[in-house]
Amino acid sequence: MKNLKAWLTPIFAGLLAGLAVLLWLKPAPDPVLTKHSYAEVISRTAPAVVNIYTTQLPEITAPSRNGDYLEQMLQEPSRERILGSLGSGVIVSTAGYILTSYHVISEAEEILVALPDGRETQATIVGTDPDTDLALLHIELSDLHALNLKHNDNIQVGDVVLAIGNPMGLGQTVSMGIASATGRSHVGITTFENFIQTDAAINRGNSGGALIDTYGNLIGINTAILSHSGGWEGIGFSTPASTAYQVMTDLIEYGRVIRGWLGVTVENLTPITASSLGLTELTGGLVRHVELGSPAHQGDLRPGDVLLGINDKKINDGFEAMNIITSTNPGSHLTLQVLRQGHIHTLRVTIGLRPPAKDKQK
Repeated sequence: MKNLKAWLTPIFAGLLAGLAVLLWLKPAPDPVLTKHSYAEVISRTAPAVVNIYTTQLPEITAPSRNGDYLEQMLQEPSRERILGSLGSGVIVSTAGYILTSYHVISEAEEILVALPDGRETQATIVGTDPDTDLALLHIELSDLHALNLKHNDNIQVGDVVLAIGNPMGLGQTVSMGIASATGRSHVGITTFENFIQTDAAINRGNSGGALIDTYGNLIGINTAILSHSGGWEGIGFSTPASTAYQVMTDLIEYGRVIRGWLGVTVENLTPITASSLGLTELTGGLVRHVELGSPAHQGDLRPGDVLLGINDKKINDGFEAMNIITSTNPGSHLTLQVLRQGHIHTLRVTIGLRPPAKDKQK
């Protein structure tokens, strides 16, 4: 037995030594093979993101007739000039539908769409929704690359996102960041806010462009930045794909967005107001105004009421209350729990059709 052990020991030692040599001689991983890139995702999605150029024809005020006669003779007569604006858009249907930001085209006389493949064409406005800062355009071109807009809002804070657009008129540009927040509201950009916040670089000209995830899903339409200097400061906002899809389908089917309406203005409670009403929490919305003849007026909702709940769901603030109301189909009923003069009242109201938002479009 001792002889066998003595015979096997050098064999095992040799095998271990050989294995060590093989491991030592193994080449290092090729950096190219381990490179992490989003090039493939961008190659699939970027062809659907277009540049948008608009022209405006504002009138110039005629020169005053008061003053020196020679000076008046040297002044030019009243005329018009062409002003240019730029932005981005996303092709969301091979039929030629393009989503963009409302403020990009709000005062446009002409809209020119430039595709990444070099083609250019005039666009027509299908409809607009100033309340969400979205607009739907249409172009008459074939062989279009489109991104699927009907996507679930499963984006989470910390997910990597990519913004594609036309910043500063430089041409198509991609920037990367993360989803910094979801469901962001109280920003003061639009009437109805439910933004994805991101630190992906978004600058002037990116408005209306695409926000995608690393799988190439369209998760939002880039809207605006929050900046004190006018430049990028790492706070950008994108309208979720679900909101954009609802706006697009309504604009195609009805020519406007269908929203519920009560004819009421609901504001957030302030600490002083809450204290005066005997409330210990800043939850609920203060009814500031009720329009005469509106569904709210017919349902006995009064200015000064505090809206505490809708359909037995606790209301956190006035913004949440307005979102629930506008997302309810016209003709439907809501049960409101309101605080009035220290007593809780239950009111039943019928939702009406929200009047169209004021549109600056010419």
